[in-house]
Amino acid sequence: MDRVGVALLGAGRMGRIHAETLPTIPGVRVVAVADPIEAAREGARVSAGALRAYADPAEAIHDRDVDAVVIATPTPTHAPLVEEAARAGKAVFCEKPVADSVDRARSLLARVREAGIPFQIGFQRRFDPGYAEMRERISRGEVGSIDQFRSVGRDPAPPPLEYLRISGGIFFDQALHEFDIARFLVGEVVEVSAWGTVRVQQEIGDMGDADTTVTLLRFASGALGVIENSRRAVYGYDVRTEVFGSGGKLVVDAVPRTPLWRYGEGGVSADHYYFFTDRFREAARLELRAFVSSVLEGRPPAPGADDALRAMLVAQAATESFRTGHPVSVEVTA
Repeated sequence: MDRVGVALLGAGRMGRIHAETLPTIPGVRVVAVADPIEAAREGARVSAGALRAYADPAEAIHDRDVDAVVIATPTPTHAPLVEEAARAGKAVFCEKPVADSVDRARSLLARVREAGIPFQIGFQRRFDPGYAEMRERISRGEVGSIDQFRSVGRDPAPPPLEYLRISGGIFFDQALHEFDIARFLVGEVVEVSAWGTVRVQQEIGDMGDADTTVTLLRFASGALGVIENSRRAVYGYDVRTEVFGSGGKLVVDAVPRTPLWRYGEGGVSADHYYFFTDRFREAARLELRAFVSSVLEGRPPAPGADDALRAMLVAQAATESFRTGHPVSVEVTA
C-alpha cells in the first residue's frame, strides 16, 4: 500500500480541523466525509477534497475505497463506530475518549485487538514539539529521578450544556489530556484524590459535575503530582506542565500565539492562544501523520488501545474520589 484511503467521520469542531489537515499529509487520499448535517459534511468534503459525502458514517466505513477512518463525532458515538470499523477491518484513529465508560472501553478495545486493526487514540499533546522534547529529555535523564509533576489545563469558557451532558464529566472530558500526559511523562498513576466545585456555571453543578477541579496523583515510581483544571480562563486557553526531579526541572509553558513581546509605558504584553484548536493545531497534524505512517509501514500506532484505556482508568478513579471525598486506587490491570 502506498496510499491510505481515509474516511473522516464527523464535521464538527475537530472534524473541520482534520478536514483541513488530512489533504496535507503525504500518503493520504481522502475518500469520504460523513456527517448527518448536510452543510457541515459538504463544507468538510470541500476542505478535505473528498470524493464522496455520506449522511450515515457506517456507509463511509464500508466504502470500498476506504482503508482507515478518522472518528471525530460526539463521544457517545465513538464506541459504535470503532466497533463497526473493526468489523470491517479498517484502521481507526479516534478522538478521545474511545467510549463513554471504562467497562464499554475495555470490551470495545478487546474487540479491536481481536480484529487486529491499527488503532490510535487522539492524545495530540504527545505530538506537540514541546511535550515530545520534554519526554525525550526525561528519557535521557536530564531531570534525574522525578519527584513532582504539575499540570494546568484551563479552557476559556465552558462548552455548550448539550455537549457537557454527554461528555462523561470534567475528568473524562477535559482532564483526560492531563491524565494522559502525566502517564506519558512520568509513568503509571496508582492513586488519586480529586476535589471539584462549581465556580463558573451552576447548570454544570446541577448535572452532578464540576467546572473547577484539583487532582492529586501518586505515581507507581513514588513521585507525586497535581493537576488543576478549570472551565474558565478569561484571557484564553491556558495549558502548562512542569516535571521536577533530582537533576532539575523541565517546563512546557503557555506561549504567545505570535513570538512577539511589546514593551512600552503600559508594561509588557503579548498575544495568547484562545483555544486548544489553535494551540495544538500542529500537534493534530503530526498525530495524523504518525497514524498514516504506521498504517503504511505496518507498525502499531501509538498511543494505542492500552493508552486509551489507562487514561480512562485514572479518570474513573478521579470521578469516584470527587464524589466520595476519599482517595481512590487506580486499577492496575487494563
